[in-house]
Amino acid sequence: MELIPDLPETVARECLLRSSYHQFPLMASVCKLWQREISLPDFFRHRKASGHSQELVVLSQAQVDDPVNKLGSGKTIPTPVYRISVLELGSGLRSELPPVPGQSNGLPLFCRLASVGSDLVVIGGLDPVTWRTSDSVFVFNFLTSTWRIGTSMPGGPRSFFACASDSERNVFVAGGYDEDKNAMMSALVYDVAEDKWAFLPYMGRERDECTAIFHADKFHVIGGYATEEQGQFSRTAESFDVSTWRWGSQADEFLSSGMTTWPPVCAAGENGGLYACCRRDLMVMRSDTWHKVGEIPADVCNVSYMAVRRSGKLVVIGSARYGEPSVGYSWDMSNFRWVKLETHEKYEGHVQAGCFLEM
Repeated sequence: MELIPDLPETVARECLLRSSYHQFPLMASVCKLWQREISLPDFFRHRKASGHSQELVVLSQAQVDDPVNKLGSGKTIPTPVYRISVLELGSGLRSELPPVPGQSNGLPLFCRLASVGSDLVVIGGLDPVTWRTSDSVFVFNFLTSTWRIGTSMPGGPRSFFACASDSERNVFVAGGYDEDKNAMMSALVYDVAEDKWAFLPYMGRERDECTAIFHADKFHVIGGYATEEQGQFSRTAESFDVSTWRWGSQADEFLSSGMTTWPPVCAAGENGGLYACCRRDLMVMRSDTWHKVGEIPADVCNVSYMAVRRSGKLVVIGSARYGEPSVGYSWDMSNFRWVKLETHEKYEGHVQAGCFLEM
């Protein structure tokens, strides 16, 4: 059976490769052959190689017109309602994903986001009404535009943990604190395709409010603090090697002394570059040392999320301070210039987490 009747296979496949990701759910419904074609890893590899892939920044972002939630105590306080917003970096277009079924009060607060293939994974957080720790896992598939409920995160309540993915199959989780506010040393991995969790070996130290990236085939967990340190962020980092299934030796001075007043927002590029936003400073690691390469604009210096595009440009999302509009900037490493991204009032709400997706 032909992909498109009366068209050569190469031409028909090129037509599918040029389609917008918005059209994928419709394409999948046309016929099983199209559904199979756009589900193949080779399809996305060819899209990327031919320059037709789309780079998406996916955010847990507060609605601008937040309703006021009423609590059982009779008090009424404004509670942000978070949903998933999507920024298409090529076009600047913004959109919103369908709400998670059964989550009428929005996403869990402080949930973590990760992308694996064409899936978005939403893990953990706090119930927006009761503020109880959630072990929930929600997976959105961009090919079908549908949500599914994943297997709950095991190991007991865990809040403010680090999270990163290998972008292909697995999401890694480490640190955070338990229901007694004790910092944790444990780590887990979630196989999205199999919908299964597994425990990793313990880290070398407790790490509450740590940061994580997946870089050079390793899961890197950065900073955080132990129970008795109470907010005194560590300069250390440790890396889990997926090929040996072991943690490496702890890097005792991975962060510079000026990067520990608040957990830095980090990102890794395909070119091997490692970047961090710390207060107003944009940092890059060279020869195992952090160097300041720029100053972050004032209206985005409270950085919520950072990503590195395939072109090498950085994208930074944040605000001047909590309560101020969220904005985005692109930073070009070739000329060290910041360019402000187009804004839209509907998408100026506070951002709690983000992830990068290319498809």
